[in-house]
Amino acid sequence: MFQGEIAVPGTPFQDQLECFDNSFPNRDYHIEIECPEFTSMCPKTGQPDFGTLIFRYVPDQKCVELKSLKLYLQKFRNEGIFYENVTNRILDDFVLIVNPRSVTLESHWGARGGISSVITVSHEKTK
Repeated sequence: MFQGEIAVPGTPFQDQLECFDNSFPNRDYHIEIECPEFTSMCPKTGQPDFGTLIFRYVPDQKCVELKSLKLYLQKFRNEGIFYENVTNRILDDFVLIVNPRSVTLESHWGARGGISSVITVSHEKTK
């Protein structure tokens, strides 16, 4: 089994994520964050994978602090993990720490061997 094959809440890098209080917790509004320089490693070949992550979320009580998100994402640089697994793992950590009303994470992966991928995962709080 490869590292990261099963998304488990409370993964090792989650402590990098920090939040700040949402100044408008009674209003639904959307935040979009684009991270165009995400890298991880292919667990089969050890080659780098290059992707763009797009977070779209409606905050509840907290918003993610961007520098901490950047530092969190950099932790994956040397992580051997499949696209699907890293996308789900990042979403799980984001939900655990930020606890948004809803969030969608898209990961767009650069072409390798003529094939590119887009992985989309979502979470919505139960009311």
